[in-house]
Amino acid sequence: MATFKFELVSPERLVLSTEADQVDLPGSEGDFGVGAGHAPFLSTLRPGVVTVTAGGARTKIFVRGGFADVNVSGLTVLAEKAVPVAELKPDEIAGEIRDAEEDVADAKTADARHAAETKLAQLREVAAALT
Repeated sequence: MATFKFELVSPERLVLSTEADQVDLPGSEGDFGVGAGHAPFLSTLRPGVVTVTAGGARTKIFVRGGFADVNVSGLTVLAEKAVPVAELKPDEIAGEIRDAEEDVADAKTADARHAAETKLAQLREVAAALT
């Protein structure tokens, strides 16, 4: 199976850099997978889990939004926040959910409320997937 260069970067650090077989991502318009030779494109990411398959091993990393850039040199994910699922603590996700609930309550416009409600629903999906 052909591989490609994958890098996941957060503001704090380079989270993962590897030759991947496939990467599955939580796109803002729906989940999508990237393999070697994928057509170039740019996508925004919603909160969710990135699954990296490399050499038969799977690594799962929670991302809180960001961007995915697929190009001829591979895939780069720039995440607002990235934490390996194995390191996630339920109280951290609960805190993210509380923040999102506050954003819904504080929304001043219908568009802002809709965006906050969407983020809240996505975080609740992540919390449910981790249990």
